[in-house]
Amino acid sequence: MKTWIAFIRSRTKSFGYAFKGIGILFRTQVNARIHALAVIVIVALGIYLELSMIEWAIIAMCMGMVLAAEATNTAIESIVDLVSPDYHELAGKAKDLAAGAVLLSVIFCGVAWSLIFLPKIWALIQISAGP
Repeated sequence: MKTWIAFIRSRTKSFGYAFKGIGILFRTQVNARIHALAVIVIVALGIYLELSMIEWAIIAMCMGMVLAAEATNTAIESIVDLVSPDYHELAGKAKDLAAGAVLLSVIFCGVAWSLIFLPKIWALIQISAGP
């Protein structure tokens, strides 16, 4: 019984640390706040356009991927700054690669979002334009 309680406490602490990390991400990273604003706009548009469950699943995975990439980028930048406070070519390369991962996730999610949203928006434009 004691180990079960210790396990639950350990998992609870782990979730606490994870939520603390999410808080740090949004408090300290302007780009994360921009991504969060984009999430709000995308969700509102998705509700308005009445996305299907599969479309919501794709949108949710994309939003999660972009935010996770941003968090990973922030973590890598923090570690690099800690271990290499002075400029070093490899430190710069690590930071550039992490930033590139965020950009790639945004580009590919933008493609997915476009494939989902643009036909629906185009259909609305066609309907409102009339015959």
